[in-house]
Amino acid sequence: MVKTPDEIALLRIAGRLLASVFEMLDKIEFEGMSTLAVNDLVERYITHDLSARPASKGQYGFEFVLNCSINNVVCHGVPSSDDIICSGDIINLDITLEKNGFIADSSKTYIVGEVPPSTKKLVRVAREAMWKGIREVRPGARLGDVGFAIERHAKRNGYSVVRDYCGHGIGREMHEAPNVLNFGKRGTGVRLIEGMVFTIEPMVNQGTGRVSTQDDGWTVTTNDGKLSAQFEHTIAVTKTGYEVLTLRSDGL
Repeated sequence: MVKTPDEIALLRIAGRLLASVFEMLDKIEFEGMSTLAVNDLVERYITHDLSARPASKGQYGFEFVLNCSINNVVCHGVPSSDDIICSGDIINLDITLEKNGFIADSSKTYIVGEVPPSTKKLVRVAREAMWKGIREVRPGARLGDVGFAIERHAKRNGYSVVRDYCGHGIGREMHEAPNVLNFGKRGTGVRLIEGMVFTIEPMVNQGTGRVSTQDDGWTVTTNDGKLSAQFEHTIAVTKTGYEVLTLRSDGL
């Protein structure tokens, strides 16, 4: 689970490249685009502009470079030419990128057009919950501290966290140890050590935290049809705290 300084340097490169993908997407007007068009745009940018590899493509048999999860889709939404992004939607884009043999993973929920204040609040709280978890990261802390901070913030705002999916270690492989749960008890779980690298990626729901996988075998939706929002960063444990390897300009 512990990476060398040289390995973290390579992960930092991948993270910075992935951050630039989201900074490119921040300038895009999604309304009227299909989710497949967004997928193709990101694939061209990663492969041609960044000379990197979209790590999700071909992983576990997945055919695309990202997940597009709209409204009540919690995660693993499959890009499609039939799914048109509309004003009033929220859409999570979950993207991975591999460079020099190391993988970075990040996601962001975008608000499209005009949405009600309740939707804006959900997206804001999901982002805050991720940062609550990130700020618990330091040598000697435990993963239970991270999960506790995430779930407490969600619950204080009237939301639930999805327990079926979690963050994960990352490096040469997309999914490595340890699992990083979005719930937990303080002082429990794996003790953090300098050099560990993992994702923190809470999925926060307006209603129940219960979810179901649809017939395509990928798309995960809320059981009650209410909205879900997610944010994700790749984090390295440093000597004194943490470094967000996928930090982008909107996260400063």
